[in-house]
Amino acid sequence: MAKSLNFFGGFKLTLQHLTRPRVTVSYPQAKRPKQPRQHGRHVLNRYEDGMEKCIGCELCAGVCPANCIYVRGLDNPPNHPVSPGERYGYVYEINYLRCIHCDLCVEACPTQAITESKMFEFSFTNRADAIYTKAELVVDDQGFPKRLPWEDWREGEAAMTGGWMRATSPSGEAAYEGVIQWTADLGAGTRAAEAGQNEGRNDEATGSKPLRRAFAKHLQPDDVPSDLRGLSGRVNEMKAKLPKRLRDKL
Repeated sequence: MAKSLNFFGGFKLTLQHLTRPRVTVSYPQAKRPKQPRQHGRHVLNRYEDGMEKCIGCELCAGVCPANCIYVRGLDNPPNHPVSPGERYGYVYEINYLRCIHCDLCVEACPTQAITESKMFEFSFTNRADAIYTKAELVVDDQGFPKRLPWEDWREGEAAMTGGWMRATSPSGEAAYEGVIQWTADLGAGTRAAEAGQNEGRNDEATGSKPLRRAFAKHLQPDDVPSDLRGLSGRVNEMKAKLPKRLRDKL
């Protein structure tokens, strides 16, 4: 009897899933949207006037736990300086066979030169391609990362690089939440501040969501926002999934 129940129970489970919406996509033709704080391939940013932000201080190389970054600074030429400081990054290499995308290099950088994009789908046919030099890492004159043949860039993956570093509260002072403390980048200008827990947040620009709303199903009933509870909460969830132009009409 137990064996027959298990046999028909398998069919029951299959039929239940036939009526549910699909969660798979035709990868790589289609991709799911990446999270705002995705850690992917690095980029070296430039100021709006075109100067490089890297000053060759080697702090990123010193803090890297995988020893995958190699930097050598050089004094700026007096007649045509590369960066606003006394030195600039003459040699900059990242070995992606070692990199663990911990982003400690981003936190250590004093000039906000190195950040990470959302693009992590890239593979190599030889070891030399895995070592990115400064030529591949520095953004172009429009502020976009260089696209290499083995990288699968999609729309939005170069936006808000290192966004999770912006608008945090320095030294634990909540008054700085939502305050932009990041220098403008070439091509992107002044990027929006990453959301804090106060009212100074711009979720539309950063793509982030408050924790209580993003994980409402994992919270205790009393901790769930009132507009996400019960039947009305399900209706609001369905509305949130609609395109913005349709939401505005409702």
